[in-house]
Amino acid sequence: MRADRLVSLVLLLRQHGRMSAAALARELEVSTRTVLRDIEALSAAGVPVYAERGRHGGFALLPGFRTELTGLNHDEALALLVAGSRRGAQAFGLGSALASAMLKVVDALPDSYRDTAAGAAERLLIEPETDLLARRQPSDEVPDAVVATVLRAVFGGRRLRLRYAPPDREPSWRTVDPIGLVTVRGRGYLLATRSGEDRTYRLSRVLAVEELAEPAQRPDRVDLDRAWQERSTRFRHGDDQVGVVVRVHPERREELVGTALSVRSEETGEDGWLRLEVSFQDRRHAVWALWQLAAGAEALEPQWLRDLLHARATAIATRYQPRA
Repeated sequence: MRADRLVSLVLLLRQHGRMSAAALARELEVSTRTVLRDIEALSAAGVPVYAERGRHGGFALLPGFRTELTGLNHDEALALLVAGSRRGAQAFGLGSALASAMLKVVDALPDSYRDTAAGAAERLLIEPETDLLARRQPSDEVPDAVVATVLRAVFGGRRLRLRYAPPDREPSWRTVDPIGLVTVRGRGYLLATRSGEDRTYRLSRVLAVEELAEPAQRPDRVDLDRAWQERSTRFRHGDDQVGVVVRVHPERREELVGTALSVRSEETGEDGWLRLEVSFQDRRHAVWALWQLAAGAEALEPQWLRDLLHARATAIATRYQPRA
């Protein structure tokens, strides 16, 4: 770990020219004292790093110094391969590897390209954590130990034993054969088989995991994009789906459609409101989606959905009655 950090420190100085100990500590996510010890270690190893004192001082490398320590390690190369989405790298626990790899890539660029590339990169922001309404994009928090074990089993072709917590059910252990990992909107999923049947597990619901010595029973090659599409199709047409008839204000239509699995029919009423027949994953999904729309929509059918929404609205209204 320290060797990687020393390389990153040298590359940061090459890229930025001069940096204070505090700035290096923030970039490397260590203390200032650790940075000072690392600087001493680099000097002892013959790396020409020197200190400049004063208000705008800091540490820098002698002009013309170039390190040969720019080779990518396994995790860094993997991070670049999944870096089409930085959040994808984060979801699989590769965020720090991605940052380190990008430093090495920038350092390897010819001098004439480096400044141009850095300037262009500053003008692009992909998938920020918040949108224009300051809403945070949903993402799952998965313990590093869980991600590391799952990754190791996926790459090594070993079986996994998961303690998994499905929605509305007690957690239980199951043994699976891992196929691959998928990240969608900051959420990570493990595609696997269990007793020969396709299974998809959300990583944030994995409470504990063990890598087994047994080899996974799976094909040598896999088309993850096709596998994900097939599972998504089965999910949208599952046995638990419910159909709902909804009356919705035109301004809230996109919100409704965005939460539904499919739109079966749509027409405009005389009052200008839209009447849609949509499908949801299950009852809980339907209640949640209609509740988000508040007075901007009305569930017309089925009656059980109207009853559940009425009960919830009554409970809220009772709680917020004016105080005497």
